Amino acid sequence: MYDNILFPTDGSAGSEAAAAHVSELASAFDATVHVVHVVDTREGGLGVSGAFVHEDSQAMSGVSPETGYIGRHEDVDADEVEAELTAHARELVGAAAESPDDIDMTTAVEMGAPHSAILQYADDHDADLIVMGTHGRTGVERYLLGSVTEKVVRLADAPVVTIRADESDGE
Repeated sequence: MYDNILFPTDGSAGSEAAAAHVSELASAFDATVHVVHVVDTREGGLGVSGAFVHEDSQAMSGVSPETGYIGRHEDVDADEVEAELTAHARELVGAAAESPDDIDMTTAVEMGAPHSAILQYADDHDADLIVMGTHGRTGVERYLLGSVTEKVVRLADAPVVTIRADESDGE
């Protein structure tokens, strides 16, 4: 039923919660798991505008707690920031791909608008299922920041399973 499971990760608590579900589904269906992280390279996004890697959560953000949006500083080299984010993304997918030996894993780092890159990867690799974590944002924060997961749910051809960060706490 599911031969290729796409697991987009951003290193957040939501992604970590989804990882357990991905492993169980992959084992149950003997599926290959594609672990993907997207470096946002849109103008005003993470790569081009400049961003920082939040060391506590390993999630990437366009806002620095010390200085605000890094892209607003003229002395930031966008190529250098993009290279740093790509290197961190490779570490992130590598860590997310650590799983029991019986699960076949493939990792990738993509560039672009996250929801578009995830959808394109799913199409290119014949994903039968997409499993994503959510941040659990609501209200104005969700409206202003948008939701990659929500866009993937609305636009994906394959079924999408979403896992909230706090869903795995009760198991």
